[in-house]
Amino acid sequence: MLFSLYMVLTRLLDIYCWILLLSCIFINLCMFGILDSRNQLVWKIGVFFSRVTEPVLGPIRRMLPNLGGVDFSPMIVLLGIQYIVQPLLLQVFRALIYR
Repeated sequence: MLFSLYMVLTRLLDIYCWILLLSCIFINLCMFGILDSRNQLVWKIGVFFSRVTEPVLGPIRRMLPNLGGVDFSPMIVLLGIQYIVQPLLLQVFRALIYR
């Protein structure tokens, strides 16, 4: 039971990482004019990515200094998930299993 919960949580974190990466790629494609943001489908995809990623990226963007149009907040979130959240999750579930 606990192992299944651990696997579900790690998969959700993996899916969020992929959504974050796809959001970064999508934003760059729109900025370079490859995708037209006036297209309804493209706009809806952009709104979805914004609603999913902005609650996490927004506070980090406010803490970072302005770096001239370069946004490092997705990289900080990805590194935080990979090197802080997932190992802590593993330690918590190990402690619950072996107590």
